[in-house]
Amino acid sequence: MEKQPNSYHCFVCGTRNNASVRVTFYDTVSKDGSPEVLARFTGQTIHQGYPGRMHGGVATGVLDEVIGRAINTNRADGSPTIWGVAVELTTKFHLPVPLETELTARGRITRERRRLFEGTGEILLPDGSIAVTAEAKYVKLPLDAISEIDPEELGWRVYPDDVAAP
Repeated sequence: MEKQPNSYHCFVCGTRNNASVRVTFYDTVSKDGSPEVLARFTGQTIHQGYPGRMHGGVATGVLDEVIGRAINTNRADGSPTIWGVAVELTTKFHLPVPLETELTARGRITRERRRLFEGTGEILLPDGSIAVTAEAKYVKLPLDAISEIDPEELGWRVYPDDVAAP
C-alpha cells in the first residue's frame, strides 16, 4: 500500500488540528483488483454525537474524503493532478460508529467523466460489518481553482504512521 499525503489543518486528516480525526489514507486495490483508497482512523470524544458514538457528520466527512481521494489512487508521482469537490453526497447509517476503536473506510471511483466523477465508500467496524455507506459526485478542479495556497504551506505531504503532529 502506498500512503497518501495529509495536511496540517484539515478536519479529517490534519496533523496540527486538535479537532482532526487524523485519518491516514493509503492507495490499495479491492478484492477484484480495482483501485481503492483505504483509510484508518480512531474517533475520539471530541468527535462524539451520542455518548460513545461518532457524530454522523464526522462519519460523513471521513467518507467524503476517502471517496474524493480515490480519483488520485496510484498516480505515478504520488501527487494529485485532479482534486474533487463534492457536489452531492448521500450517506446511509446502518450501525453505530464507536469511538476509541480503530476503524477502516474504503472508497472507490464508480464512474468518471470529463468534468465529474462518482464514487462509493463505506466505514467498516473491526469485525468487518458495514456501519456507514455513501455515494457521492465530485467536480474535478485543479488546486488553484479551489485555493490560492501552495500545498507546501498546507503541510501537504506523506507523514510516517507513527508521527502524530509535527
